[in-house]
Amino acid sequence: MDTTRHAGRVVIVTGAGYGIGRGTALRFAREGATVIGIDVSDEGLALARAEFDSAGVKVDLRKADITSQADVDRLFVDVIGTHGRVDVLANVAGIMDHFVVAADVDDATWNRVMDVNVTGPMRMIRAALPGMLERKAGAIVNVASVGGFKGGTAGVAYTTSKHAVVGLTRNTAWVYAKQGIRCNAVCPGGVQTNIGTSSAPRDPSIMAVFAPIHGAVNGMAQPDDIASLISWLASDEARNVNGAIVADDGGWSAG
Repeated sequence: MDTTRHAGRVVIVTGAGYGIGRGTALRFAREGATVIGIDVSDEGLALARAEFDSAGVKVDLRKADITSQADVDRLFVDVIGTHGRVDVLANVAGIMDHFVVAADVDDATWNRVMDVNVTGPMRMIRAALPGMLERKAGAIVNVASVGGFKGGTAGVAYTTSKHAVVGLTRNTAWVYAKQGIRCNAVCPGGVQTNIGTSSAPRDPSIMAVFAPIHGAVNGMAQPDDIASLISWLASDEARNVNGAIVADDGGWSAG
């Protein structure tokens, strides 16, 4: 860990209450950044605050819902008013879809997964871009998934949403590359996080369809395994990396 890697930078991390988001907020703070961590869960924020306090690490934790345009607007007005800029955006927040397949998916499940996994990150990027464009500098890292380029890891809504995150990443990278803004995506495989609360299959019998893929998982990663890659992609060390879709899955997607 490089404790000065992000010194002087202002970083927003979504999903900071749990798992990869919490690990990412902690790592950026330990590497010198001013970190604003947001989450919609009061419980998650309280648990994260206790962990950060115990570690002696300062993270500005706030409750905000990325599916609410009003919340996103308030967040950026406040952060920019306080700190003057946002240098790095890490879009980590995400949910699964209970492995619901196309024939069974209901509108509520589809819309909720798309709101959190796709529309929320888009809103965060849209809000971050004006300041980044003004400074001609900025790094955006989206958390997609192995499900962003494989079809058999989750249900139809999650799989579609993570393919969309890949497209969001590539388009943003291409359009703004010459203006000093980079956008990359990390694609985790199995990670020990609380996303399991939305991954329990609604119909357990459907898991037989997914068994061949899930049976090939090469162990479970820890949140900091993913956070370390997010941090690196946002750093000057990765200044020539743009539009990359990077698997962080222990080789799961190589088969």
